[in-house]
Amino acid sequence: MVNDDGSVSFTVWAPHAETATLKWSDGSHKSSNRIGSSSLEPSSRGYFRTTVADLPAGARYHYLIDDDELALPDPASASQPDGVHGESEVVDHRAFSWTDDGWTGLPIEEYVLYELHVGTFTPEGTFDAIIPRLADLAADGITAIELLPVAEFPGARNWGYDGVSLFAAHSAYGGPEGLRRLVDAAHAAGLCVVLDVVYNHFGPEGNYTSKFGPYLTDKHHSPWGSGVNVDDRGSDEVRRFFTENALQWLRDFHVDALRLDAVHAIVDTSAKPFLGQLADAVAELSEATGRRQLLIAESDLNDTRVIAPRATGGFGHDAQWTDDFHHALHVALTGEQQGYYADFRGLRDLAQSYGSGYVYTGQYSEERGRSFGSDSSGLPGRRFVVYSQNHDQVGNRLLGDRLATTLTFAQRKLAAAAVLLAPFVPMLFMGEEYGEPAPFPYFVSHGDEDLVAAVREGRAKEFAGFLREGLEAPDPQAEATFATAKLDWSLRSEGEHAQQLAFTRDLLHLRRALPSIAQLEPAATTVGLDGDLGLLQLARAAGGEETLVVLNFGTERVPVGAVVGDGDGWIRLIDGSDERFGGPGIDEAWISETNAAVFRRGGGSNE
Repeated sequence: MVNDDGSVSFTVWAPHAETATLKWSDGSHKSSNRIGSSSLEPSSRGYFRTTVADLPAGARYHYLIDDDELALPDPASASQPDGVHGESEVVDHRAFSWTDDGWTGLPIEEYVLYELHVGTFTPEGTFDAIIPRLADLAADGITAIELLPVAEFPGARNWGYDGVSLFAAHSAYGGPEGLRRLVDAAHAAGLCVVLDVVYNHFGPEGNYTSKFGPYLTDKHHSPWGSGVNVDDRGSDEVRRFFTENALQWLRDFHVDALRLDAVHAIVDTSAKPFLGQLADAVAELSEATGRRQLLIAESDLNDTRVIAPRATGGFGHDAQWTDDFHHALHVALTGEQQGYYADFRGLRDLAQSYGSGYVYTGQYSEERGRSFGSDSSGLPGRRFVVYSQNHDQVGNRLLGDRLATTLTFAQRKLAAAAVLLAPFVPMLFMGEEYGEPAPFPYFVSHGDEDLVAAVREGRAKEFAGFLREGLEAPDPQAEATFATAKLDWSLRSEGEHAQQLAFTRDLLHLRRALPSIAQLEPAATTVGLDGDLGLLQLARAAGGEETLVVLNFGTERVPVGAVVGDGDGWIRLIDGSDERFGGPGIDEAWISETNAAVFRRGGGSNE
């Protein structure tokens, strides 16, 4: 921490160490460059501390533990300009000149999320290169960008889930100052910023935490090895480490919300679960700053405790990703039944999800081989984030192929309507708004060849349920694999892509303008299903206005009269078959096959 008098205080947790030494240089890289060494004084609960006078921001440092000569980066380093194996850099979090003093964030029910990967969103792959695109996203109707993890990971290419320096914004993206510039610019454009964070494991390369303390425990195991220690000896300080990490992003980088990766992989047998403790800390910070600062969990458990209020014994997170909705929609659109899709029955399950969030609420799952889930009925729609695709659901396919390359144009528009008109918080994956065809395969740039071989083997095993004869998974280590994932923004103004973008924008306009669609109450949504026709209807009402969303997944057109009866007072507001959206044209008496249409009556103006 940089102090007001120009000194820098260093604190490191190493509960099993006898001694800890700080080695530093002032970072000037000149002949007059000062270097120094300081012994850290032991403190309570395994901490070591020291202060160095007149050390500027930008100074480099590392630690030595006991008699080991291995130079160790700081586990809580705010910057790793030379990568995960290099020295840490002193950062003054107070130095940035923020311009967002009036920004207080948005309530979760106003979020329209846009998940993006910094490295592939633009040709440059940096925080700063995103900034010129923010106005376009805001004009599209996006209200929040969600960044895949940016914590320092090995190399320059990675999804971000291999982070090891969790407090350091990745150097190849532009480091901490680049992230601050992006957040500040996003707020100026009226956009929230959500940051994906990973507290369930550390990446396999460059993780030096075991040299300092018991950040991991063999008491539990995860898909990545030993479990994160949140309930074993020393876990108080490990919890503090992750909690301080969350607060850093929210407080020092003005991030509006955190998306917590795979919280089901954080095994916690304590009486006071870490996830609840974290929510308490964030709520306290939010009250102190006067900003809405939120937590969005990814959970594979269909456990309502994640999103239940703290007062009722829940963990108090504001929302969670809802894979059940995605799986049901995906099966309805594609008919795929491999892997985890085998548990889902398309439209029937999608209808259930529209009414309550989860599909699996305690019934038996063939894929899991056990009963699964809890009852989510009655919960507000703002607790559920829904999508037709995301980085996982694209990247964890054999070829990383998007729906834009597997669905027809009509199906893509239908998928957009199914998500954006749902009584939940919607999310788009970058480029989805215009039908970006670029794949999003898994990619890494590890420096350890044995690790690279293990990653290749692991991905092959993961794809076993999706393999088709004659196809091979892209090499995750190859730079060419990463290059294929770059977006082509020029497509937004071309042909079907421009028409799909227009449809997306109009759907989001309706979402903002119509009270019946803006309210996120699945319990107040009447869901109609005709499985023979492949027809789903969502009837919603608010403020004297009624809206009917018609989703025709079938291959036959449907008479309008079969949907709205005599049609008294009903006005068709939007229809995917409109020529403006690349359709064959609207027939007033019919709803086209594989199509979405919205009808409205009451409520005044139709603008």
